[in-house]
Amino acid sequence: MTFGLIGNSIAQSRAPALHQLLGQLHSLPLSYHLHDPGAATAIAFQQQLAELIARGYQGCNVTLPFKQIAINSAAQPDRAARRVGAVNTLGFGDTIRATNTDYTGFIRAYRHRRADRRAGRVLLLGAGGVGRAVAFGLTDVGTERIDIFDLDPVQATALARALCDEGVHARTVTAEQLQDRAARADGWVNCTPIGHYTTPGCPFELAWLGAQSWVFDAVYTPIDTPLLIAAADAGLDLVTGFDLFFYQGLDAFEFWTGIAVDEAAARVAFMDKFALQSALI
Repeated sequence: MTFGLIGNSIAQSRAPALHQLLGQLHSLPLSYHLHDPGAATAIAFQQQLAELIARGYQGCNVTLPFKQIAINSAAQPDRAARRVGAVNTLGFGDTIRATNTDYTGFIRAYRHRRADRRAGRVLLLGAGGVGRAVAFGLTDVGTERIDIFDLDPVQATALARALCDEGVHARTVTAEQLQDRAARADGWVNCTPIGHYTTPGCPFELAWLGAQSWVFDAVYTPIDTPLLIAAADAGLDLVTGFDLFFYQGLDAFEFWTGIAVDEAAARVAFMDKFALQSALI
């Protein structure tokens, strides 16, 4: 069985390690490869996807910047993909199936860290593919309101409208409103690349930390991002990018193979095999 990941700047991805380990745990001859088309265009994505299908792959994951583009390639998007309007997992066969395990994976990650505690009022940065998935995931874990900021106001508005169409209290905010909304939020959510090893920094002003209850950072390379380190020091609950990476990976593996993974055993095996060092996971 052969799978892969299509995206830009993915050289540091741990996806091959996770999926190959899951294959080993279930005695499957599984390989997983990284594919960076270079250009961030629909044509570049389609060419890469066609190459994987021609080479006999059984499916692939999709990451930045192709998650919203990829849904147009699927003949059978499931409810999660249709709801979010973006996909991160494709299965190949007579037709292309699609799902969004960022959506399901975020819900699992949040509940792993916070059980049944409600998300409350959330400030979300980033309305792209992963931002859309996490925003809809928040509706399943008790969000009361989602304030959305994106450097592309059209993208932020589209997400707010999609959420409002489902009866969710969502609105866009401007850069000038960020400090006020951050102070009023129960949870901060980063779905931008800021904090990634290729785009270092912190997406929020850490001086705004105070009365919040929890923080989520979608970035997982590195695992200990400046945002999560500061939130941990402030005593907030953390939902890490590693959590999302791990659970979306499990959901993708199950989507492709139909095998239910023992998540506790898989987590221990992965951390042991790769000697992951982090105070946050």
